[in-house]
Amino acid sequence: MTGKSGVAISPLVLDSIGVKFSTKQLEILLRIAILSSTCLLAFSVRLFSVLRYESVIHEFDPYFNYRATLVLANKGYYEFWNWFDHESWYPLGRIVGGTVYPGLMWTAANLYWLLQLVTLTASLREVCVLTAPLFAALTAMLGYALGAEIRDRQTGLLAAALLAICPGYISRSVAGSFDNEGVAIFALLLTFYFFIKAVNSGSIAWSVAASLAYFYMASAWGGYVFVINLVPLYVVVMLLSGRFSERLYIAYSVFYIMGMLLAMQIRFIGFQHVQSGEHSMAMVTFALLQVYMLLAWIKARIADPAKFRLVMRLIVAAAGALGMAALGAAVLTGKISPWTGRFYALLDPTFAKEHIPIIASVSEHQPTTWSSFFFDLHMLMLLVPTGVHFCFKRLTDANVFLILYAMCSFYFAGVMVRLMLVTAPAMVLLSSIAISAMLTTYCQQLRAPAAPAAKLVKQSGGKSGGSAGNHLEGQREVAAGMTVGIFILLSFFVRHSTWVTAEGPITHASRGDAGVDGFDRVRNVEIGNKDFELDYMEEAFTSANWIVRVYKAYSSPSIVLAAKQSDGSRMLFDDFREAYYWLRHNTPEDAKVMSWWDYGYQISVMANRTILVDNNTWNNTHIATVGRALCSSEEDAYYIMRGLDVDYVLVVFGGLTGFASDDINKFLWMVRIGAGVFPDIREADYLNQGEYRIDKEAPASFLNSLAYKLSFYRFGQIMTEHGKPTGICPVCICLRTCAAGWGLLGVYLPAD
Repeated sequence: MTGKSGVAISPLVLDSIGVKFSTKQLEILLRIAILSSTCLLAFSVRLFSVLRYESVIHEFDPYFNYRATLVLANKGYYEFWNWFDHESWYPLGRIVGGTVYPGLMWTAANLYWLLQLVTLTASLREVCVLTAPLFAALTAMLGYALGAEIRDRQTGLLAAALLAICPGYISRSVAGSFDNEGVAIFALLLTFYFFIKAVNSGSIAWSVAASLAYFYMASAWGGYVFVINLVPLYVVVMLLSGRFSERLYIAYSVFYIMGMLLAMQIRFIGFQHVQSGEHSMAMVTFALLQVYMLLAWIKARIADPAKFRLVMRLIVAAAGALGMAALGAAVLTGKISPWTGRFYALLDPTFAKEHIPIIASVSEHQPTTWSSFFFDLHMLMLLVPTGVHFCFKRLTDANVFLILYAMCSFYFAGVMVRLMLVTAPAMVLLSSIAISAMLTTYCQQLRAPAAPAAKLVKQSGGKSGGSAGNHLEGQREVAAGMTVGIFILLSFFVRHSTWVTAEGPITHASRGDAGVDGFDRVRNVEIGNKDFELDYMEEAFTSANWIVRVYKAYSSPSIVLAAKQSDGSRMLFDDFREAYYWLRHNTPEDAKVMSWWDYGYQISVMANRTILVDNNTWNNTHIATVGRALCSSEEDAYYIMRGLDVDYVLVVFGGLTGFASDDINKFLWMVRIGAGVFPDIREADYLNQGEYRIDKEAPASFLNSLAYKLSFYRFGQIMTEHGKPTGICPVCICLRTCAAGWGLLGVYLPAD
């Protein structure tokens, strides 16, 4: 049955209203239903943190982002751009408007104002908590658009579904994760989508859209540098492989010029876009394209090949000499700055540890282990090579871009665990291509009708029809088995993703100091005549009436810790917030609090007190001074703190609750960062024959340090386990004969 347009009509009829749907209409409705369900899934799966705990902002950096958003929402753009924060980095202060990527704050504030405009009541904090899940749903839609543009709509639907629940992306987009990456990954994929559309069509409109998306990306996250280097790398590869076209020239030229001018409007970027070595590849590629197009124009007007080769040599030599001279002069005069330490750290994994300990000390800057790759990508890692194969099998301009994106992002994800969320969309797209291509092939084999015996004999080269039929039947069995296997893999991926989001143990730490040598420390402690190697993140410890095993899921806020008791019920440790609120209500409003830089943002927001250092880490000397005070003796530290006008000292100690990431865990980073500025600090003075120990074999320099004294003050008088001597640390599992100790995560001590 056909309609007036000749399109086949499906027999499906809605009897209640008498409407008939064509096959195309049914396909559209089904696609809309799948995408709607995917968006709902992407949003809801990220709400476990709210359901299991409460609506609370996670980690460290999100607290500053929330505080900055409060200023923007309450005082407006002008006050935000000119905000000088005198309550942080005391006594230096911080010019916030010129040292922040404002895209996240813009987004949350505008969402808040929009809700007010339509008279929907919602607090700004709730808007900030739910911003990342909202953009995760939008990112899933972008996954569909990218998959459809690169290959087909089936690939797009798979990409949307996989991206919605991929653990590598969920890790930075759960409710409460009010960090730059929550909106930046959306901006990243939006930029790539518009740029691919521009390359495929040669449209200036799509190029302008890519530039606008890049501007949003640059305003949201420093990862925009990845975009402005990947795109010119793609152009160079296309040029060298003979796939260059006028469409690519239009797309890149418009994207670079307009994107550069827009990005320079961000105060934190400014003229770095043309003066920084990290952006130079885009500029050089743009100049190279102009020379190439000039040669193409000349070639079209010179018929003699010999004359053209001569002109080409002259132009290339002149352009090369002029370019090298200009570049050398710019570098020598300082107009183009060299690469920063963070950029070198991405290219060389050992650079930060050897030269910039403040970068190496951050947990999320550590190299990624293979177990973390599998934890965040799961079966996608098995499908990516197959996806690359299908991309090469039907190579297009978009496929070349996807392969380059996957290769570069995978390398950088291996260098720095934080960048796992950048490679996750690429792995999802390649896996979707693999699954879509395989399912298409296998389903075609399963749906193929049985051929007549005579035809089977002819196709089999004279063999009997029975043997040929058996061969085809074997193909169907293989196709059926592979199809079932793919669906089993997908079911495992869904189960793993749900488990990770709900309560799976975290495999890499968030922004904060790493343990000794960049990892959560493993201490060798002596009990009796046996040596035990204890991993903090996995060690379960017992007490008289309950067994605790700490869980840190992607949905678990680091500000609230959870453990399971022997009866299966959860126990929450809310010591952080209780300690910050104690500071807020029991100290003068103008009190200055000294702590390690990890806790600066949280103290500023929850305790509302002036701090010396925070997670911005812009002044290494100031951080080194705090580190020197904490690793010095009490007498020496007193004069350092008096010079900084400190009223209170905050230390975090997890000896009573078994919390791993305390200040004792981070102590060697305090020493290393301090030694980078003050040569009289030597790491060897705090080690026992090259080993970091905190028991009776620890060196005197460590036992007399301010951080150790505050952490273990009167700890020897505390009973941590029923029926056992006092002073047993459940994390270290070793006896203490310390001067004393505190059992809370936060300890506050007046400096005088």
